[in-house]
Amino acid sequence: MTVSATIAAHISWIPDWAATVIIAMMPVAELRGALTIALAPAEVGGYGMAVPEAYFLAVIGNMIPVIPLLLFLGPVSDFLRRWKVWDVFFTWLFTRTQHKHNARFEKYGTLALTLFVAVPLPVTGAWTGCAAAFVFGIEFRHALLAIFTGVLIAGIVVTALTLTGIGIFELF
Repeated sequence: MTVSATIAAHISWIPDWAATVIIAMMPVAELRGALTIALAPAEVGGYGMAVPEAYFLAVIGNMIPVIPLLLFLGPVSDFLRRWKVWDVFFTWLFTRTQHKHNARFEKYGTLALTLFVAVPLPVTGAWTGCAAAFVFGIEFRHALLAIFTGVLIAGIVVTALTLTGIGIFELF
């Protein structure tokens, strides 16, 4: 059973539209998982939604955590840095990440963030995009627009692949 199917089974008492939004909000499943469950026929454990409804609900659900994440990652990081173990961790994380990826983000800016979120693979998506925007110091409004655009693109890609029956999203 996939992660999304497991989540869907646990919240089966919730209306399908609300479950789609909730699944899209979760960091593991996100939009990819929500769309695959929402578009799958009821006979195989999905919701059998129409494409526009599934797409809209998955995008909305995936974007709900973005604003709080973008607003509060900095203050939470600052709060945690009061303890040495967290200060060491965040210093290591920022140094390592910026060293490995800073050239791409400096060269392509928010386009790199958009493409990162748009690629429908594990460990990419809105949640990780928020973390990347924070680590690279991308301004809130630019990060929000880049992540939103990436989510829209990912939704189109996942919808197209799901409707053509390509099974690369069975992980979700």
